[in-house]
Amino acid sequence: MTVSRTVQRAVLTAALLSVSVTAAPSGAQAASLPPACQEALLETLDKFPVADFTVPDRARNTLLGEVLGLSEADQEAFTEVACAAWNTWATQNGQAVATDLDTRYRNAAGPVCNKFARSSLATIKKHAPNVPAETRELEAVAKKVWISSMERLAVEATNADCRTAYNAVKAGW
Repeated sequence: MTVSRTVQRAVLTAALLSVSVTAAPSGAQAASLPPACQEALLETLDKFPVADFTVPDRARNTLLGEVLGLSEADQEAFTEVACAAWNTWATQNGQAVATDLDTRYRNAAGPVCNKFARSSLATIKKHAPNVPAETRELEAVAKKVWISSMERLAVEATNADCRTAYNAVKAGW
């Protein structure tokens, strides 16, 4: 089974706080997921209304590439219970997370890659302990995606500041 764009959004949502990058979902692909996961994937971005926080194209593409390589075992983390718990948490905490992301992004120094990497990880570290226990398998998948992506970005970065930023956050949360 290949990972759909819908599943990509979920993992990245979990990874970036369990905060997301954009990818257009396919209705047909979403239909194969449990209903709560479909809801999570289609509505999560609305629950985290960031104004300034930006995911650089290179990071977005790398994260998406890592998601495309998820194993079937990793994909099994997308259960009705996990997604329902995520939906409730994101609805209750989305504005606070978005505000935190925007503030950290504005206050981070240097190039966009540094602002993205450091604000993402700091926000994840702050909020991840409060995400419901039912989402822990999703979080484990998100951590794998994050670590692999940051390692790849650090190796491929041509800018020394970006290389430093990605190396600094690759261990994850």
